Amino acid sequence: MNHEATARRRLPIGAELLDDGVHFRVWAPKPKTVELVIESGPTVPTEAEPGGYRSAFVPGAGAGARYRYRLDGQGPFPDPASRSQPEGVHGPSEVVDPSAFAWNDAGWRGVALPGQVLYELHVGTFTPEGTWDAAADRLPRLVELGATVVEAMPVAEFAGAFGWGYDGVQLYAPFHEYGPPDAMRRFVDRAHALGLAVILDVVYNHFGPDGCYQGLYSDDYLHHERDTDWGDSINFDVAQCREYFVANAGYWIDEFHLDGLRLDAVHAIHDSSPEHIIAAVGRRAREAAGGRSILLFVENERQDVRAVRPPSEGGFGLDGMWADDFHHAARVAAVGRAEAYYHDYQGTPQELISAVKWGFLLQGQTSRWQGKPRGTNAFDVPAMRFLTFLENHDQIGNSAFGRRLGTIVGPGRHRALTALALLAPQTPMLFQGRELGSERPFLFFSDHHEELAEAVRKGRRQELSGFPSTTHPEVLEHAPDPNARSTFEACKLVEPADHRDLADFRLIRDLLKLRREDPIFRAQDATRIQGAVIGPEAMVLRYFGDGSDCRLVLTNLGRDLDPATCTEPLLAPPPGTDWAAVWSSESPRYGGAGVPPPEPAGLWRAPGHATVVMAPVPTGAKRA
Repeated sequence: MNHEATARRRLPIGAELLDDGVHFRVWAPKPKTVELVIESGPTVPTEAEPGGYRSAFVPGAGAGARYRYRLDGQGPFPDPASRSQPEGVHGPSEVVDPSAFAWNDAGWRGVALPGQVLYELHVGTFTPEGTWDAAADRLPRLVELGATVVEAMPVAEFAGAFGWGYDGVQLYAPFHEYGPPDAMRRFVDRAHALGLAVILDVVYNHFGPDGCYQGLYSDDYLHHERDTDWGDSINFDVAQCREYFVANAGYWIDEFHLDGLRLDAVHAIHDSSPEHIIAAVGRRAREAAGGRSILLFVENERQDVRAVRPPSEGGFGLDGMWADDFHHAARVAAVGRAEAYYHDYQGTPQELISAVKWGFLLQGQTSRWQGKPRGTNAFDVPAMRFLTFLENHDQIGNSAFGRRLGTIVGPGRHRALTALALLAPQTPMLFQGRELGSERPFLFFSDHHEELAEAVRKGRRQELSGFPSTTHPEVLEHAPDPNARSTFEACKLVEPADHRDLADFRLIRDLLKLRREDPIFRAQDATRIQGAVIGPEAMVLRYFGDGSDCRLVLTNLGRDLDPATCTEPLLAPPPGTDWAAVWSSESPRYGGAGVPPPEPAGLWRAPGHATVVMAPVPTGAKRA
């Protein structure tokens, strides 16, 4: 009966509910004996299967049953492939029936890459309640804003009551503090009803340090001679370990109807297999989606474009890559500080032009910060495959005080850069709270026992030491403790009485509407964009459309230029037309002071700390 039940499984591991009971299967080649211990139930010996698997079938068992495994008489320990950990990483695992949830998204066909706008959120701080159900209530605001895809930071079960989620250990179990697995399903179902896609950040490069019981089941989950910044790397040379992760990718897409994945720090993944694990994960995720279209993104510090090349060209066949270069150049332009990994960037208008035009700035040149070449040739990669942002969890959190850009730069310059980012042809991403003008920080936080908590404190200080300013004793004295609950609580968004009254909400909503409705911006075609520097901190981008149609995006982060250069040909209007301003970041709608209308042809004024969008109108027509 047990072997017959194995054949009926949908996933290779975990507890699976069948018609007549529950089948338990775990990869455990290390212990000689493995016993299944069911709370308020029997202890059941497991049977050996090929490849180091152990399994047991328990007739009559059902959803909600809690269980663990006893290994060589020790334990019991939770299931590494548990679908639910109601009491956390050290507690019993729980049998889940994924078919019990009543989905309402049968007509949902998924999303394709063109035109998407991502919104990154952390479930625990997106609302005061910090739950999936509370987050679902805020989704209509994101739709009204113009976001199309929600990207949730990792939710695989990790130790403690709060954390960023990148130290997951039970990768099939949604974090219990956010709600049971069906709460996550309700969130996705609600998003689909509103027309929003949902993708999940997954971590396939390491396990967290607390609650990682995998090593008790097998010595081959980790490769101890290959490390990452967070510990030993995953051992993808072993088929069963590889299967654990590939199946996990399909699991999230299938059982939670997710619309894609974001693969964290794939540069820290070591794999020399004929089919790279990244390609295998992407293939399995698309298979699990069936007829739905999904999106697969990677974070790759090395900027290796193999991720988005098709398999026929030796690539991994994913949809897009995070592109830090735009962020780094824009931040240096905004605040003037170039410590640590910002050391390679000048924040010049030319850098911003090149980032909009080419995606990656470093495409094989030597990085001064790293002292070695960084990046790969990406000139032929379509702009939409680069995911760009002014903020994300890392770039805010990788600082002593987790301050948002809007709290350390003037409002005019912040609005101007926001416009440049959201009108660029790359796929944009917003970080939670930007539309609210939130001044709440996003700090690094974790909840560990004291020994590990002290190691985290030291690790954070070491990680931030590349920023010399953070090593000053006064800074260290006032930096929040990453392990304090107050640090976590300080990051929770404060909900306004009416978000529609917020200037920042109107700014982003109007920009995304312009991006969505104007055919020239909607095209996301960097090959039809040319740019020029017109002042010390000023630039112009000309977006060419069909015929004589075009748009000018004039961004000046410095003082007024009056007059600006008149010898730049990109400033010349098409024959028989003059320029008219169609949008300005300095509109009073957004808290700005207004800008003067364009002067007659040849006389230019570039207002300081502003982005202005201009379109051609027939000569003599009324200007905005």
